[in-house]
Amino acid sequence: MSQVAGALHDGWIVTKRNLIKIKRVPDLLIFSTIQPIMFVLLFAYVFGGAIKVPGVNYKEYLMAGIFTQTVAFGSSLTAIGLADDLTKGIVDRFRSLPMSRAAVLIGRTTSDLLNNLLVVVVMGLCGLLVGWRIHTGILGALAGFGVLFLFGYAMSWIAAVIGLAARSVEVAQSAGFIWLFPMTFLSNAFIPTDTLPSWLQPVADWNPISSIVLGLRDLWGNAPEGLARGSGFPAQHPVLLAALWSVAIVAVFMPLAIAKYRRVSTR
Repeated sequence: MSQVAGALHDGWIVTKRNLIKIKRVPDLLIFSTIQPIMFVLLFAYVFGGAIKVPGVNYKEYLMAGIFTQTVAFGSSLTAIGLADDLTKGIVDRFRSLPMSRAAVLIGRTTSDLLNNLLVVVVMGLCGLLVGWRIHTGILGALAGFGVLFLFGYAMSWIAAVIGLAARSVEVAQSAGFIWLFPMTFLSNAFIPTDTLPSWLQPVADWNPISSIVLGLRDLWGNAPEGLARGSGFPAQHPVLLAALWSVAIVAVFMPLAIAKYRRVSTR
């Protein structure tokens, strides 16, 4: 327990170090906030008129997808940040200090989670302005955001593995971001999966993004009805599947990231 407490304490110190960096380079926060706002406005007012979802206002249907996309894309900051620390030799400096090996990864993923928190607050205000509402009360709202941030934290551990494997910041930026596009758009984030070709529908239904998005819609009262909702286990138990996906991702990629960090930091 003392080792765990020490790792958490050291991780919090590294978290504060990363947050101070954002404070000193506010461009990181500004641009990570502008992008999701642009997606909200484009889909709500440009593409939204061409997309009809039975049983629900498209602006309310849209927001769960935008929230999930934002925290998924935000995980790329973890990959970039770790690659930057490796190339600048900061990890070598950490090795000379009496601190937990896991602290660097805990600090990076936690600081990016807090960054996501601020971005989601700004996005939520933007969503309220375009007509999005939560219809299930405070408990449903909190449960939805809990599912969302758990998924964002899980995605950061995938990005951590990518960032530690990359040989430069440029590679980490590309590798940490490009795979998220097909994962996000091959889901129910922006359109019902029943509009996809029949051979793609099972892939989209079992996509973790789809489970998170539909779980948020259920918890916030924004879910469509009928065929637009989908069928099968993922559509019937989205909140359960969303939690299982997030826990499974952390269980697999946290040990991988820690093992990768130990190899990288000693070479």
